[in-house]
Amino acid sequence: MAGDGVKWEGLLRWSLSQADGTEPKRVLSDEERRWFMEAMTANSVDVIKRMKEITEVMKTPQDVLEAHGVTSADIEGMLEELQEHVESIDMANDLHSIGGLLPLLGYLRNYNAGIRAKAAEVVTTIVQNNPKSQQLVMEASGLDPLLSNLSSDPDVTVRSKALGAISSLIRNNKTGVNAFKLANGYAALRDALRSNDARFQRKALNLLQYLLQENTSDYSTAMELGFPRLMVHLASSDDSGVREAALGSLLELARCSTSEGFSSFDKEDKLKQILQNRIDGISSMEAEDLGAAREERQLLDSLWSACYNEPSSLREKGLVVLPEEENPPQPPDVAGKFFEPPLRAWAANNPTRQPLPAVAEKKNESPLLLGPGPSEL
Repeated sequence: MAGDGVKWEGLLRWSLSQADGTEPKRVLSDEERRWFMEAMTANSVDVIKRMKEITEVMKTPQDVLEAHGVTSADIEGMLEELQEHVESIDMANDLHSIGGLLPLLGYLRNYNAGIRAKAAEVVTTIVQNNPKSQQLVMEASGLDPLLSNLSSDPDVTVRSKALGAISSLIRNNKTGVNAFKLANGYAALRDALRSNDARFQRKALNLLQYLLQENTSDYSTAMELGFPRLMVHLASSDDSGVREAALGSLLELARCSTSEGFSSFDKEDKLKQILQNRIDGISSMEAEDLGAAREERQLLDSLWSACYNEPSSLREKGLVVLPEEENPPQPPDVAGKFFEPPLRAWAANNPTRQPLPAVAEKKNESPLLLGPGPSEL
């Protein structure tokens, strides 16, 4: 920091000198106290004040901002700063109070794809594990532009970010889930699975799996929309994350259905063939590769058992849970010696110490009993 700014190195040295035991404790003088407070506050940020400033920028029409030299990249940077501030749940909830939530949601319809995507990221942070902000965004009709972007935005990154925001918005939010289904959200998920973007596919599969876990009655909807065939196809994806997410979603469908209902879509045994191919591939893996495929191994075995009422050959070969996974080795105790109980450390460092009093060696004496003897009972 240049000029008259706070010298943080000096502050650090001063702080250490007060606590290193080299000087006796003393009361700070008024001058020292004033210097310390100035040092601590010189670079602190009034978050609410800064969020209000960002809100005013978001409320300003884009053409006015551009006339003053503000670029789309500047706005994205501003949104990134806002995202850092609203990581605090209190700050996230305060954004609505200071009037910043509505203009933020308006950015979801901005003509610039980067701004639309970044606005969705900020919304994701605001509503994640935050019931109050979930309610505020729902009341502000924030789900509508997110669904629109998910369904029809020409930019796949915007679609993916919108899906992430929707997932955080409706998770553990019954009102949000119902609104999602009424707005034909399942059809939008199906379209996401048809994309060629692996990250987008993973997000869609993870949300689908969550919805099926929470609402087993949605099994019929998933079957009618053709999700099983899409998931069977994705179960053979080259992307391991997509494969695992597809297997997990298929497992949820299998658990929701009767064996006859679930197998009706797979009359040609395509699923069975894909599962067997993956089982064969895993069976031929080297030991070091098996560890990386742990989740897939277990999903394959569980799905095979759920669909065909028999264990997979992975279980017969002992590949579902490897021996080292049952009893994983403990990490080395690299810090234990620094935290030994004082008495134990003293004993280890004093091999010539005097033995304990002879009381400890009287092994044949009757033990000391507390309480009344038998004659007194």
